Amino acid sequence: MKPRALPEDIQLVYADDHDRRRVVRLEEADSIDFGRTVSFRQPPAYRGQRNFPGWWWSATSHSHVVYESWLERHHIVEADRDPKIVLITGQPFELTWPVGKRRMRHTPDLFCRTLDGCGIVTDCRPVDKADEDFRYKCAVTAAACKEIGWEFRAVGDPDPVWAANLRWLSGYRHPRFADQVLEDRLLKALASPQSLADAAGLAGDPIRVMPVLFHLMWRGRLSADLSRPLGNNTVLVVSTDPLETA
Repeated sequence: MKPRALPEDIQLVYADDHDRRRVVRLEEADSIDFGRTVSFRQPPAYRGQRNFPGWWWSATSHSHVVYESWLERHHIVEADRDPKIVLITGQPFELTWPVGKRRMRHTPDLFCRTLDGCGIVTDCRPVDKADEDFRYKCAVTAAACKEIGWEFRAVGDPDPVWAANLRWLSGYRHPRFADQVLEDRLLKALASPQSLADAAGLAGDPIRVMPVLFHLMWRGRLSADLSRPLGNNTVLVVSTDPLETA
């Protein structure tokens, strides 16, 4: 079931920095500063549950982002590595609209703000679990986002090898892994393509160099084929189109 048009009396509800519920019309929504709000709801945690909620420390916003599944966490990681993203929030708001005598409610999974000020709303659901109810709510959310001027994305499971590699690199996202001296040595060593192990050896003690190398890969200064398992024989090159904009 997909709406032919935006439902009437649709509202957006968010929680301000004092966790007070605020209701706004769609035409007011783009003015919300999601850097000064709290998550609209906290995913429950209980023994025996099948999903895995938690908090992700974001290198983008230097704050924690809530998630209610590993799938959501993956898409937070992808956003955290994207240099065009400047803000990431989880469970950011609720959309509510009337259906007959009751009100339908839907809380999207993620909201991101880009460098140019655009908003991106994301819903995460494995393809085999995207039922008719979810597709309907996504259609309404997409229509609402279009009205506001935001982009809407419905995303599913990533490639498992890509996800595993990105998860590994994310362990080195913190600025503490930066080292200008070793970074310069690595970039010089990789004037021509080298294997990961050889590049680390050329730059110094591999035990010291490897964290810096992975940090450069996270930032996109070094690139490799991440569709294959990351290992000592992975070929690295200096990126001609680094992820970072600075």
